[in-house]
Amino acid sequence: MTVGEKIKVLRKQLKLTQDDLAKKLGVAPTAVSAWERNANKPLMDKIMVMAELFNVPFTHFFEVDEYDDTYEVKLPLYGNVSCGEGLLVFETPTEYRATPEDWIKSGDYFYVRASGDSMIGARIYDGDILFMRKQEEVENGEIAAVCVDDEIVLKRVFRTNGSFILQSENPNYPPRIFNPKTDKNVRIIGKLEKLIVEF
Repeated sequence: MTVGEKIKVLRKQLKLTQDDLAKKLGVAPTAVSAWERNANKPLMDKIMVMAELFNVPFTHFFEVDEYDDTYEVKLPLYGNVSCGEGLLVFETPTEYRATPEDWIKSGDYFYVRASGDSMIGARIYDGDILFMRKQEEVENGEIAAVCVDDEIVLKRVFRTNGSFILQSENPNYPPRIFNPKTDKNVRIIGKLEKLIVEF
């Protein structure tokens, strides 16, 4: 069953029209219609709202390959995330990637693509695909995706005296220090779970 078919079935079970669902999600009715026709796919934030509305796990909306012994779900790969004025906004995914279901525990997951050479000491190179768990806190020394204005940077994160330090894995890049109380356009968006190297 496709994502659109699942949305349509759940919507009808609650006796909602496309207009009703659109109002609850804050989108145009044409968006719901496009989802149900599989002409487009909802963004992750709308999937999370629908999961709560329909009382199903968010993974219910991912397409599962029934012909593969290892079940897979489709997760978004984001090219851009912005956090202007402290509001976090995930842009439209550049693609959806098949992901083994057993990679997904509790929580929300997504992909980003590594850019630059600041993390080469951790064997993370430009163009590598990074599998992330969405969360706003990480332990000291863990590698995280951090939104700085309209840019995603991948760094080791250390907290000290209320601020956090973004540490590269390349001596050519000095640490960057931010205060979450004053630097509103800086936010941790996810913890690195896996590195996918493509040849």
